[in-house]
Amino acid sequence: VAAIERAGGAALSVQADVSDESAVERLFVAVDKRFGRLNALINNAGILSAQMRVEQMDATRINRILTTNVTGSFLCAREAVRRMSTRHGGSGGSIVNMSSRGAVLGSPGEYVDYAASKAALDALTIGLSKEVAGENIRVNGVRPGLIHTDIHASGGEPGRVSRLQSSVPMARGGEP
Repeated sequence: VAAIERAGGAALSVQADVSDESAVERLFVAVDKRFGRLNALINNAGILSAQMRVEQMDATRINRILTTNVTGSFLCAREAVRRMSTRHGGSGGSIVNMSSRGAVLGSPGEYVDYAASKAALDALTIGLSKEVAGENIRVNGVRPGLIHTDIHASGGEPGRVSRLQSSVPMARGGEP
């Protein structure tokens, strides 16, 4: 936040669990108070768990991933639409959902649950984009591919990008 403000921008840091509906509502109220009318949302919160095959996964793991990655994005998108939509007095805006190449590749033997959550996010992106286009809201999705981030370490394989980089055209992982 400080670096953004030193550069002349405005920023706000709010810690919130996007899987908690009341926490999401509080987050958006804080944004309203600090910045006024919202015109952009980037749904970037996402989690995964240790690599494993589907037959090893339990409902707790699956629900945790789906609740954060799917429900959290729905809740944030809902709150954004309530503020951006011309139907609600807004002037429009943009929602960007961060997906994954796993949504189309499936991440077999590693993160099928995570991949399924990102495929659901792709469906949200398509459906919501059509639902709110006439209200001056753009909804787009981005599938970054293999990026060197800590999410791979949280899944138990910090070197995953290096292992898979030969499978992408530039034969290297991206940098955040």
